[in-house]
Amino acid sequence: MIRKLPESEGATIGINVSGKIDLEQENQWFEVFNKLIEEHEQINILVVLDGKINFGLDVAYQDLKWIFKHFKNINKLAIVSESKKLAWLVAADSPFGKLVGVSEKHFELSRLQDAWRWVKE
Repeated sequence: MIRKLPESEGATIGINVSGKIDLEQENQWFEVFNKLIEEHEQINILVVLDGKINFGLDVAYQDLKWIFKHFKNINKLAIVSESKKLAWLVAADSPFGKLVGVSEKHFELSRLQDAWRWVKE
């Protein structure tokens, strides 16, 4: 399930991702992100991953395809989770993100408010 977080405003959107994600849900959220891009050109995304997530290769492929197409429209990406592996992956990817103009940072769940402050500044 993917749901919009109430702190979302303007060019900044936060989502909570948990459970099973199917292609239909993923495409609905791409429509939301695309509308934000139409309105603001550059957007900030905060993603909270607070549990086990289950998705197929079709969802992963669509996700990567959308991200590669919209690098230029993403200003900041905050990933919020307790996963040490994900924290490491975000840290490893961050220099590459900067090459295409995306600032990305990982936060632990206990620092969710810090993540919101960072992604909105």
